[in-house]
Formats: sequence, structure tokens, C-alpha cells
Amino acid sequence: MTSDALTSYVATFVDGLVSSGIVDVVISPGSRSTPLALTMAECDELNVYTNIDERSAAFFALGIAKAKQHPVVLLCTSGTAAANYFPAIVEAHYSRVPLVVVTADRPHELREVGAPQAIDQVDLYGKYAKWFVDVSIPESSVEALRYIKQVAKRAVHVAERGGQGVTHVNFPLREPLLPNLAEVHNFFEERREERKKVSERIGSQADVAYVEQLLERAEKPLFICGQQISEEGSREIVALADMLNIPILADPLSNIRTNNLVQDVVMDSYDTFLKNERVAEELAPDLIVRFGGMPVSKTTLKFMTNYAPENFIMVDHTLDWRDPTGTITDVIVSHEEFLCRSLREQCENITFSKNWLSKWMNVQNITSDLLQQAMANTEELDEGKVVVELQEALPEQSLLFVGNSMPIRDVDTFLRKSSKSLDVLANRGANGIDGVVSAALGASTAYHHSVLLIGDVSFYHDLNGLLAAHLNELNLTVVLVNNDGGGIFSFLPQAKEEKHFELLFGTPLGIDFSNAVKAYHGSFHKASNWADFRYYLEESFRTKGVTVIEIETVRTKNVETHRSMWKDIEDALNEEKEK
Repeated sequence: MTSDALTSYVATFVDGLVSSGIVDVVISPGSRSTPLALTMAECDELNVYTNIDERSAAFFALGIAKAKQHPVVLLCTSGTAAANYFPAIVEAHYSRVPLVVVTADRPHELREVGAPQAIDQVDLYGKYAKWFVDVSIPESSVEALRYIKQVAKRAVHVAERGGQGVTHVNFPLREPLLPNLAEVHNFFEERREERKKVSERIGSQADVAYVEQLLERAEKPLFICGQQISEEGSREIVALADMLNIPILADPLSNIRTNNLVQDVVMDSYDTFLKNERVAEELAPDLIVRFGGMPVSKTTLKFMTNYAPENFIMVDHTLDWRDPTGTITDVIVSHEEFLCRSLREQCENITFSKNWLSKWMNVQNITSDLLQQAMANTEELDEGKVVVELQEALPEQSLLFVGNSMPIRDVDTFLRKSSKSLDVLANRGANGIDGVVSAALGASTAYHHSVLLIGDVSFYHDLNGLLAAHLNELNLTVVLVNNDGGGIFSFLPQAKEEKHFELLFGTPLGIDFSNAVKAYHGSFHKASNWADFRYYLEESFRTKGVTVIEIETVRTKNVETHRSMWKDIEDALNEEKEK
């Protein structure tokens, strides 16, 4: 293989990525991937990030793709480097985040012969990749260049359409591994003006007519909105619900609560008031239309299961079936904005009684007021109040990235609908605690101000991810809720088994994170009261790099506070019911 053949082949592949709309590339440096890495770095139309820890790099790329809702390319060398991508690929698969994974590999003659840094990379990610290709050895023939460009375009196309996910391009490369960068530069300059991107839309008038018929027959319809709804889709859903007087259960990851979409139809306290069985029974719908992924709320999952109506529609522009309740009766394959905009145009004569909406608004307002009152009266450091403080302090157009376990559940409970525009993201595909720091740093590339709310176990799990901030000059505020262990288990039945609870579930770490943060060139502060917290938070928005603000809480006290608050709200709702 000559340098000319390598240069033209690899440059054509990268050109195919760029012409398909790729903007961001995350590279974990290595030897075998040298031709691809150098060529990508030479392309002025690409934002190139480096992260030497492949596991962190993959979650970092996932964060970028999640924030920008656009495919991101991952590149690594051969061997176990590719295997370290696996946890993030699983998350991307289940949360439908588009990633194009490019792995360098040994050429075929060096496979299965004991060559160093060579493992079986063919179909490495199994069913978690939507498409896999083991490309040919680089050459410069017209046919070969046409082939490799189509591989690039197909990899991007499959990753972002028909249900977003992961595609895997495996790249066997022979030595020498150095392309001609002068030729690469000239090649990209010539191609710059030729590149175009094709878009497409899914939806049909038959879908619109079917949903319209169901709405005409319904008396108590309900919209439920989970994650991964586009901004335009959210706007159209709220507009339709507002026109028809249909309540919306707005998951925090739908961003309907926090993107200038404040309307009476939007419910944000349902996870609390639907715990009351009397309330849940009274609010049972006769039609549910669900948009986006599954909601965070376990209470809502139970409500959808126990009170599933005869018609339960899932609107999804893919053919995937996301229904752990087993209650979906129809899947409408359509983009939310297309369906809802069309319904607004055709449902002008349909308006549901405000009595139905008023029932929801009444319990919503009572619950919301009591939640806010409880937090206002809380002077000691509290995990729920952290969410309230963050929502108040974050500037417009900021990112709030949320860790799993207790942080995302507290956000679901305490994040109020507001006219302030905030984007809320989390890894709710596989719901794991691995790679959260890296994913948040990746997502921060799309925002001026970014905050990660995370627990101590999750933070420890991805400490290596902090290096990406230093290497790529990224800014992130980390609000570290340190309850010295796995706080969520204190809410589960395991907590009653006191003999082995701390060893197996509480898992106290006893770590002083200050030195670890400083080792990664970050700033560390411990807030002892709310005044400290607000001060450090404001300062972090003016500080470059990573700032970690730690709040220490007590797991058992957190459980008591939550349960006491839920009991007070249940009593208030029962009293209202008796009036």
C-alpha cells in the first residue's frame, strides 16, 4: 500500500463523513488509527476532541451527540481500545443516540496469528450496532474510492435515521501509516463547496386521521411526554394540548417544563400526586398519547399500567417498540411536530371540557405549592433543594446534565415548569452510572454554561472523565451530592435488611474528592450552607475549567425528609377530596 493510496482512501472516507453532516469527532490516540486521526485533524470543518481513556471518550462523544441531537464520530486504535467503547455503545443503543464508531484494525494477514494489539473486532458490538462493516484494505482505484465514500455516508445515515443508534466501521490498515497531509489539505479545500446534506421527514395523513378519530371519541385524554422530543415537537405538542385542553405529564427530560412552553396544561408534580391512589383513580384517562421515551417516574409507569385505557398510542418516528408496561395498543410512526401540527389544523372543532383539565390542574397546583413550601422551609443542606437552587441560579440557555439514581429522581420531583429556558439531559437508555462525567463534558460543548448534578458513587465511577475538560479546555460545574454511598437503595426494600445493607448496598466510599479534582486541574469547594452554595455556583460560571461544588448529606435523613413530605402532600390532597 503506497502513501498515495492510503491518503486518497482515508481522505475520501472523511469527506464522506463531512458531506453527510458530521461536525464533531472524538479521538482516542493510538498508532494503528494514525491515518484516520491525522486526516480528521487536518479537516477544518471538523471539531476534533481528544480523550486518551476510551471508555470516557465514548461517553464524551455520547454527550455531544445527545446535546446536539446529531451523529458524532468516535475513533480509536485496534485491540482492547475498541472494547472499552462498549458501555457507552450500550447506552447509545438504548437511549437512541447516534454514534459512528470507527475502529482501526490489523490487516487480515495479522489477524488470528498472535500479532500484538489484535483482537477479533468483526461485529464486536453485536446487536448494539445497527450496522457493521469491515472495510477493504485502502487503495486508490475509482471503484475503491466510490465504495469507501458510500460506506461513510451509509454509516451516518443509518446512525441517525430509522431509530437513532450506533454504526461501526472497522478499518484494517497496513503500514506505513502516514498519509500525505499536504494532499489531504488540498483535497478538502477542493471538496468544500460540493458538500450537501439531505434531510427527510416521516409521517402520513392516514396517521393524522386515525388519531383525530380517537380524539373525537375520547372524553378524558392525556398526553405523556418522555425524553428525546425535538424542540419543535415539544412546541407543537404543547400547542395542540393547549388548544384542546388536554393535560400533559411532562418528564423533565422532555424539556417541556423548561423551554418557554409554560402553560396550564403542563403538569410537573405528577410523580408526587399520583402516589395517592384515590387521586390516581379519579384521574384515570380514556385515551393516552405518549410521545418520546419512557418517563423517569416509576409512579407514572405504575399509573400507565394500572389505568391503561382501551386506546393507548405511542408516537415514535422509528419502528422500535418501547413499552415496558405492555399496554400500548397502537404505534404511530411519525415525527411529533408533523402529527401535532396536522392535528391542530384538522381538530379545530374539537375541544375537551375544562372540567377534565381542571381536575389535573387542581391537584397539580396543590402539590406544586406544597413542594415549593417544603423546600423554602428547608434551611439545612438537602438533596431535593439542590434542584430548586440550581433552577433558580442557572442562566438562560444553560445545560443541566443529571446523574442517575437519586439525582434524576429529585429533578423529576422538584424541577418546576418555568419560562426560563434550560435543557435537561441524562443517560436514560440503560440508566447506568458509568460515564456520566464524560457524557456531561461532551454535552457541555454545545452550551455556554453547563452543570452536572451527580452523586458520589457515580462521580467516583468516572473520575477519569475529568481529564477531557483539561485536554479540550471545557467548562463544567459539577454539583456533587455526597451522601457517602448509594442513596437510592435507602428507598428500596433492601434497606430493611440492616445486617448486610451497608456492605452490599449503602457502600460508603469515605473519599475526600478534593485532591482528586485538583489532580485533574479542577477547582474544588465544599458548601456548608446555602449561602456558600450560591456563592460558589455563581463563581463557577465565571471560572474556566471544571469546578466541583460538594454538598454533604445524610442518606437516612434524606429518606425521612422525602417520606414526610410525601405524607403531608397526601394528607392535603385527601382533605381537598373530602371538601
